[in-house]
Amino acid sequence: MSGGSLRGTIQLEVAQILSHEHHAGNQHVLRVHAPRAARSAEPGSFAHITCDRSVPLRRPLSIMRADPVDGWLEFLYKPVGAGLARLADRVPGESLSVLAPIGRGFEFDASRPRIVAIGGGVGIPPMIFVAERLRGDPRFARPLVLMGSELPFPFDVCESEIDLPGMPRAATHCMLLLEQWGVPSRLASNAGLPGAYRGHVTELAREWLAAAGAAAVAETQLLACGPEPMLRAAAALARELDVPCQLALEEYMACGVGGCAGCTVRIETPDGPAMKRVCVDGPVFDSRAVYPG
Repeated sequence: MSGGSLRGTIQLEVAQILSHEHHAGNQHVLRVHAPRAARSAEPGSFAHITCDRSVPLRRPLSIMRADPVDGWLEFLYKPVGAGLARLADRVPGESLSVLAPIGRGFEFDASRPRIVAIGGGVGIPPMIFVAERLRGDPRFARPLVLMGSELPFPFDVCESEIDLPGMPRAATHCMLLLEQWGVPSRLASNAGLPGAYRGHVTELAREWLAAAGAAAVAETQLLACGPEPMLRAAAALARELDVPCQLALEEYMACGVGGCAGCTVRIETPDGPAMKRVCVDGPVFDSRAVYPG
């Protein structure tokens, strides 16, 4: 699908802030009423939003959840600059401009019904959206969501009652919302967070897949979003196990709709290397095209 054809699905809405939660580690969960975007959002897509009248450029945020019935979008973000810092000050009842959904999302291969979704830090939101979208899809087993963070997780955590044979014993805790959905999840951290695997989230994925056995691995596809070292590690794990893997990339953006070409990355294509725009050619790409080895 070309960037031009994607533009026909993008909605521009004045969205009212419904809730704005603030968590440890300067992490925030924002929910806005954007009914047209909520109806067409897909896991892996994102929104380009205004932060404040004093900040001229929009900021891209991955969509964490979308409710097409009640018409809301939800985002998890951590301010890393002046724009998102101003967004963190916004309160329910105020409005902001939302351009969404943008980009190519994840494509799910029904011939590999076991999905392992790996999210690191602010790369966690697309994995929550994947779980929400696939939890009732009969073509797939329940996805396994593995989340890594060096900060306290910005959501309610509990000890999981969903048995996962082969999961390292230290990985006992999960995201409460996913547990309520019946979707298995586990946490990883190098910060010694309670109930979390001590190490990188990709190492947790490797240990669990090694214990799952060859037959399970043959049915597995990996999805990942997070910092660049984590994406490289996920791509390396996919090559090691010979399983397909899709990566949601994160880049600085200006226009967000393919016009400025400020978010280009080198991608390997059948015709050789090419520069692709993360905003509309991605943000999701095959891991072998991003990191060929």
